[in-house]
Amino acid sequence: MQKDMPGTLAQVAAAGYKEVEFAGLFGRTPAQARQMLDQNGLTSPSSHIGIERMEKEGAAAFAEAKALGNEWATVPYMVEERRKTIDDWKRIAAILNNLGTQAKTSGLRLAYHNHDFEIRPLEGQRPYDILLSQTDPSLVDFEMDLYWVTFGGGSPMDFFNRYPGRFKMVHVKDSAGPPDNKMVDVGSGRIPFPAIFAQSDKAGIEHYFVEHDQPADAIATIRNSARYLLNLTY
Repeated sequence: MQKDMPGTLAQVAAAGYKEVEFAGLFGRTPAQARQMLDQNGLTSPSSHIGIERMEKEGAAAFAEAKALGNEWATVPYMVEERRKTIDDWKRIAAILNNLGTQAKTSGLRLAYHNHDFEIRPLEGQRPYDILLSQTDPSLVDFEMDLYWVTFGGGSPMDFFNRYPGRFKMVHVKDSAGPPDNKMVDVGSGRIPFPAIFAQSDKAGIEHYFVEHDQPADAIATIRNSARYLLNLTY
C-alpha cells in the first residue's frame, strides 16, 4: 500500500474481495482513497483509528472516516499502560461509550478490535467480558479477531452465545495451532471457520476482513485466502 496503493487495491479486487478495511491512508486524502475504491468496485465499511487520536481530535477523525465511506470507526489496539487492572478496563469501557456517542453524532458507529490480552483473565475476570457487558450496545460494536480470540484461549462461539448481536465485523485470520500458533493463510490452519460462520446471524456479523499480520507474500496470501473462502460452504 505504501509503494503502490492503486495497484494493490486493484489486486485486492481482482482476487475477489468487495470490501476493505483501512489502517491509514498512506499520504492520500479520504477523497483520493475513495476514488481508488470506486475505480475497483470496492467499499470500505471500517477504518482502524487509534483511540488516542479519537480522544484528541475525534471530530476530524470521524469526518475523515465518513468521507471515506466508512460506517464504523474502529479502535484497533489498547496500549499496555492503559490496561493494567480491571478498573482500567472499566474506565476504557466508559471511554468507548463516550466515543460511541461522538461517533453517532458524526453518523458513524464505534467498534473495538481485540487482541489476545482482552481474552486472558486479569484479576479473575476477562477484560473482554468487561468491555462487552459495560458498553452500550446502541453505541459500541465489536470487531472480533478470530485468531486472537483463539490464541488467547477463548472460543468465538462462546462469546457469540454470551453476547449475541454484538460482533458486527470479524477479522478472518488463521492459525497453524500449537506449539507456535503461527499465522497462516486462511483455510490452511486449524481455526474452524465453517462452524464459526454458521453462527454469523447469532453473532450479528455483517462484514468479514481477511488479515495476516506478517505474510511472506501479501498478494499470494490474499489470493489463497479468497480462494478458500469463496468456495466455503457452511
